[in-house]
This record gives sequence, C-alpha cells and structure tokens, in this order.
Amino acid sequence: MAQLTDSVTGTAPVADLLAAAVEALGGTERAGQQEMAAAVERALRTGEHLAVQAGTGTGKSLAYLVPSIRHALEADQAVIVSTATIALQAQLVDRDLPRLTKALEPVLGRKPTFAILKGRGNYLCRHKIESGAQAEDPGDEQLFDPFQVSALGRQVTRLHEWAEQTRTGDRDELVPGVPDRAWRQVSVTARECLGASRCPVAEDCFSELARHKAGAADVVVTNHALLAIDAIEGRAVLPEHDVVVVDEAHNLVDRVTSVATGELTGSSATAAARRCAKLVDQALADQLVDAGEGLDAVLLDTPVGRWEHLPEPVGRMLSAIRNAAWACKQALGPEREKGPKENDTDAANRRFASAMVEEVHDVAGRLLTAFDREDPATRPDVVWLSERELGSSTVRALHVAPLSVAGLLAHRLFGQTTVVLTSATLVLGGSFDALARQWGLPVQGAKVEAAPDDGSGHGNDPATNLVWHGLDVGSPFAHAKAGILYVARHLPPPGRDGLSPAVLDEIDGLVRAAGGRALGLFSSMRAAKQATEDLRGRWDGTVLCQGEDSTNTLVQKFAAETGSVLFGTISLWQGVDVPGESLQLVMIDRIPFPRPDDPLVAARQRAIDARGGNGFLTVSATHAALLLAQGAGRLLRGTGDRGVVAILDSRVATKQYGGFLRGSLPPFWTTNDPAVVRGALERLRGD
Repeated sequence: MAQLTDSVTGTAPVADLLAAAVEALGGTERAGQQEMAAAVERALRTGEHLAVQAGTGTGKSLAYLVPSIRHALEADQAVIVSTATIALQAQLVDRDLPRLTKALEPVLGRKPTFAILKGRGNYLCRHKIESGAQAEDPGDEQLFDPFQVSALGRQVTRLHEWAEQTRTGDRDELVPGVPDRAWRQVSVTARECLGASRCPVAEDCFSELARHKAGAADVVVTNHALLAIDAIEGRAVLPEHDVVVVDEAHNLVDRVTSVATGELTGSSATAAARRCAKLVDQALADQLVDAGEGLDAVLLDTPVGRWEHLPEPVGRMLSAIRNAAWACKQALGPEREKGPKENDTDAANRRFASAMVEEVHDVAGRLLTAFDREDPATRPDVVWLSERELGSSTVRALHVAPLSVAGLLAHRLFGQTTVVLTSATLVLGGSFDALARQWGLPVQGAKVEAAPDDGSGHGNDPATNLVWHGLDVGSPFAHAKAGILYVARHLPPPGRDGLSPAVLDEIDGLVRAAGGRALGLFSSMRAAKQATEDLRGRWDGTVLCQGEDSTNTLVQKFAAETGSVLFGTISLWQGVDVPGESLQLVMIDRIPFPRPDDPLVAARQRAIDARGGNGFLTVSATHAALLLAQGAGRLLRGTGDRGVVAILDSRVATKQYGGFLRGSLPPFWTTNDPAVVRGALERLRGD
C-alpha cells in the first residue's frame, strides 16, 4: 500500500488501514469489526452520532481507533477516547495503541501519537510537596487517634519518596496504592491549583506535562468524569477536538451524574472555616464554624432520605453557611494573585482555603434553590439526606444531584461534537431507545419489547435535531450453540429475608453438576456470604468470596484453579474476564433492580410517571437489564467457551417486564428445565 503524503490527502481507505493493522498485529479479520469500522468512518465523515453494540471478541477497540486515527491526521485535530474504567484505559494506552500506531506508521507516513489525560487530582502536586502547604484536615476523630495519625504519616512519607522517582506523578502507577486521605496530602483539585502562570514549579508540574503531551497527540485517552467536566461543566480541560469516542458507554450517565452531584456536611463547612482561620478575620471564620455546627445539629433531627420540601431550620443554616462562606471568600481576595508579602506557601494555603469555601458556598446555594419549583416532579435537582458510619461517629450529609443529565448531554456533548458510543451492552429489550433517552437523543422507534417513551421530553425538545444511528454488529460467538440461558421458573420469587432454602439447594445442585467452575453474581454482599457459607458446608471444593481478599487476587485464584467457585457482588458483574474451562457457569441470584428507596431512582421514576410514562420500566427495569446483560457477558470470553447462565429469579419468566429483560441478554438457547441444565453441565465437565 502506498505511503501517505504529508498533507494526508491520499489517506488510504479505513478498510485497508484496518486490514493492515490486523495483519501486523497477527490477528484475523472479523466481519463485525469491519462493519463497525466502516460505520465509525461514516459517522466521522458526516458528523452524525453513532451508537454501536459490539459483543465480546469483536475487536471494537481497533474498529474505532483505526478510523479515529485516520480522522485525526486528516483534520489535524485530536480525537478523544473516553472510558469508564482504569482497566480499559490501561489496555488502550499500554497495549492497543502502541501496537496499532507502530503497525500504521508505514501506511500513514508518520507514527500517530497518543496520550492519556486524567483529572488534576490524579497527579502529584510538586508545589504542595515542596512548599509544605497545609494539607487537608483529616477530621477531628482521626486527629486524636495515634494509630491513624501514624499510619497517615507513613503513607505521606512514602508518597514523598515516590515523588522523587516517578516520571508521571500518576496515582494509578503507584503500587500498592494509598488511601484517599493520604493522597490528598500531596495532590490538589482544579479549584485548589495556583495555575500555570502563578505556580513557581509549573514547568515541572505533572498535570501540566500530561496536558501538554495530550495537546500534541492525535488520540487522547481519558475518563468519563474528565469528559463530563470538560463538556458538561464547561471547563476546558481536554485538547481542542471535534470527535469523542465513548467506550463503556453504558456507564456514561452514571459517571456524568456523579460529577454533577454535590455534597455538604456541617463538618465540611467547619473544615473550610479552619482553613481560613489564619487568613481572614477570625470573626468571619467563626461565623462559618457556627453555621456548620448548626447544620450538623439540625440534621440530627431531620429524617434521612429524599426531601420534597426544605425543612425551615435546615434552610436557615444553609443560608448562614452560604453567606458566611461568601464573606470568607471575599476576604481571601483574588484567587490567583499573590499578595506582596506572601511567600509561595502562604499563597498556596490561601488558594486551598478559597477553593474549600467556594465549594461550600456553591453547594449550599444549590441546595437552597433546589426547592424553588412548587411541583417536585418538575425540579431539575433532587435533594436527600444520607447517614453513614465513620469510625466511631455517624456522619449525616446532604446531597444534591440532577434529576436527569439527558439535557446536559444533548446540549453540551452531542450538540458540540461528533460522538461515537460503544459497548458490549447498549441494546436493551431489542432497542437502543432505553439508553438513547438517558443520553438525551431522540428515540428512533422501539421494538415491541423495548422500554416505552418516558414522557420526560428528552427526545422531543432540543434533542430532536440530533441525528444518530444505532448499529449492532453482533458477536463472533455462536451464543445459541455455545450457551444456555436457564431461568429457574420453579423457584419462589425472592424475598427480603435472604436466599431461600430452595435457592441454596439450586446453587448446590448447579455447582455440583458443573464441578465448580462457577461465578456467582449476587445482588448484595449479605446474599453472597450466605451462599458461600452454605455451599462450604455442603461441598468440598474451593469457594472464594469477595471481601476475603482483593478482588483482583480472588479472580486470579479462581481462574488458576479449575473447579473453584467465586461468589461476589456488583464489581464482579462487570470486568471479570476468565476465558476457558475455569468458568462454565454464571449464576445470578435475583434481578438487580436498584434499591426502591434510592433517592435518585425514586425521583426519576416519579417524574416519568407524572408525565404519563412508565417510570418503573424506564428507570428500574433499564438499570436491571443493563446489569443482567453485563453479568451474562461474563460467560463467553473466548471463541471456544461454552456454558450456562442461570438466573435464579422466577420473575424473569413470569412477570410482564421479563420479556424486556430477556430481550436484553445475548441470544442463548433458553430453557426452564433444571434437569436439562444439569445434564448439559455434567456433559461439559466430562468433555
């Protein structure tokens, strides 16, 4: 194939580039991969958005990277690739992109470049380390715990030593890692940063070096959180770009929601006040302390859960916090201007204090305005009070989160750049529509089993002018021949008192038939532990349970010891990759509906119901379908894999929404007969 000219005007077709890459990497051509690459190329050329479901084994990374690199060179502009997990980021940056760019260099005429970019808080701050700037308050409870203080000191000392050795300052490269509390002693948030023009060590700043490298790269790998900060919050943290590829797109809405969620406690207000104490008039800091302590006091007498109305005593305290924080902010002065008598440490401490009081002020203000609309179903934000244990104390925190991020995504992501969304699980109930609504894209007409329109207006307002296409390129696996979907219709519906004796018997029978080789995915840690204890009392094989060691270690043990069993909860539903004979049975104890008392879930369902939609199906069933599909996807990881996905919740077979859930799973051969399934597992074990 001819080498490209410097102007890239003679760019080879994507199909040829993909073929060259596959050949150089020693792979084989796959129809789904070729179809996806052609669709991505078309989307980048037309500017129309694309959602692609690509099953495990398709080779979707190459399918979007090859046309993305071609586009970046033609347009002389970076392409952003966003992921939800560190594991996929590492795969792209450490394996896929180095091999791909080397393979394409002879064809393209130059070697494409790539970089990884994370949020500022992911990098060591040299200035904070070298200046000895005041670290974040670890909290009153821990200040008086000698063990905690000593442990923190050892961790920070280790971080200072690592700072002298690391070339990137990237937290994810520190093995083993350190707790968040230790990391905060050597890092800064974007608000706390002095800025490149003011920081005395800006030339050696790890974060700035990463941004500079990303600014010169053809492909920039980042995460959904940073993408949200750049697109949704409007802070330009990513290089200029006209294309975004969102891998693991099924997690996009949750990650964007998390970025857009604020939290406030009385102690966070008092911590901000203590940070200001030596920098502003003591009376101003005392006002913020008093307001924070007052909030803690009134929250003790306030019910935990979602709020439809703002309690008057809480409103008074929030107003006091907002006003006191603003007074401290004003007294601290301009954030990025160094005072004439300030040294670097003082300037940094003032910046840290300003960032803390600004955060407190903004969240308090948002909480106060969240109740402006009379009808709770029309409010843009949801507010709730949570309670959690911290050491020997109980902490109550106020949270405020967007009811929906569909409008934000439609206007600030899809309305600004071409977006390609991909995952192994985007088609739910036979349609892309369920996730399209959450993304703020217009629905395209659902099949019979797809979730109905939620009535929220996301698909009928500004988003209707967004043109997008959905494509399911299938999977190289012959699901109907390689796998069985077993729905245990004969079991009683799950209750609230843990796993029933019938379910425990079913687990025992399936595990024995399979000779171990089983991954148990449970809806709660309580259920996973109950199943572990019960099976250990009946069966002589190795039963591993999440929480007894690190998850990665447990997965490695499970993969290495054929015939073992691994039980766990939510983090095992996604990302576990165990091809071969070690995994031939995936058991799911119940439909993974979100908790009915989850404040956001309840508010979203109610808002959809109020507009005439089906809140349960649109919110809870969609959430469950996504997790079920992810869990079922643990079974077939290689082309020679075979086995059974067993769902031990009869509602999948008996309830009306069961069709939507089944339609979201891979097209396995399906049965409700336990004898058939056990016979199949026994034959697999004997092969």
